[in-house]
Amino acid sequence: AMTLFAFVGVVVTSASAIIYGSPEWDPVQLAGKFESKIVVTFAMIGIIISTLATNIAANIVSPANDFSNLSPKKISFRTGGYITGVIGILIFPWKLMADPHGYIFTWLIAYSSLLGPVGGIMIVDYFFIRKKQLLLNDLYDTNGSYTYTKGFNPAAVIALILGILPNVPGFLLQVKLVSETTFPVWISSLYHYAWFVGFAVSALLYYFLMKYNSRVKQRLV
Repeated sequence: AMTLFAFVGVVVTSASAIIYGSPEWDPVQLAGKFESKIVVTFAMIGIIISTLATNIAANIVSPANDFSNLSPKKISFRTGGYITGVIGILIFPWKLMADPHGYIFTWLIAYSSLLGPVGGIMIVDYFFIRKKQLLLNDLYDTNGSYTYTKGFNPAAVIALILGILPNVPGFLLQVKLVSETTFPVWISSLYHYAWFVGFAVSALLYYFLMKYNSRVKQRLV
């Protein structure tokens, strides 16, 4: 489905370049160029429905659960969804979309610098540390093997922070908080490969921190 969706997007954008003289990737802007009011109306209804369906069925589920898990007795899934919606409006996403350069190099790459380390830690933990073996009961036990130190795994936290750090100079340069001469070029350039750098650094650090920690070894036995 995702491949088909991407293919349709490429085809439609390419067709708009032939029909209107310039490529238009924004479906809202593209719908505004149609001459028939009926076609425009149906197109906008389709965009509204698809936006609501995507956000309700997919995008809002994870953050709503995250907020609910912070305080299950006080924050329900619905309340978590409302909080997510409010935050989604407050971050002005339309401003990110208005500038492709800012959207790609400021938002997407910065976001990937956080996801890369998380992915590296999770993959190493499941495949290399636990050998694809999980204690299901302990996943729901606050005193189980995965509780660690008050619910946090120090090795994972350290690996996460150190995996993010190499990308910070490039991010600061991208948002113009520092000058180009503040950091060496090779350090600030790491930001362009943020996901891969964060993934590799966190994965390696987490592996060694977990592998040679005596307390962790006892938990894995």
